[in-house]
Amino acid sequence: MAQTHFGFETVDEREKAARVRGVFDSVAQRYDVMNDLLSFGMHRAWKAYAVAVAHVRPGDKVLDIAGGTGDLARAFAAKVGARGWSC
Repeated sequence: MAQTHFGFETVDEREKAARVRGVFDSVAQRYDVMNDLLSFGMHRAWKAYAVAVAHVRPGDKVLDIAGGTGDLARAFAAKVGARGWSC
């Protein structure tokens, strides 16, 4: 099996996916709190700004890729309404 890097270790490629998942699982419950602390709360303002400048309207489609906890997707879903789509 091919080797790859995970931090400062060399691991099997198959093992890396499980390790990455473990890192995300270990911070998932505290993700927004960590962002609040690390950005002094600015991440919430940045997300609100992103939604505002996107100018989405009811019926529009929005794709949220790797947006964290899904709060951007929820904010966009409120803007696009029942006929739109956000995920």
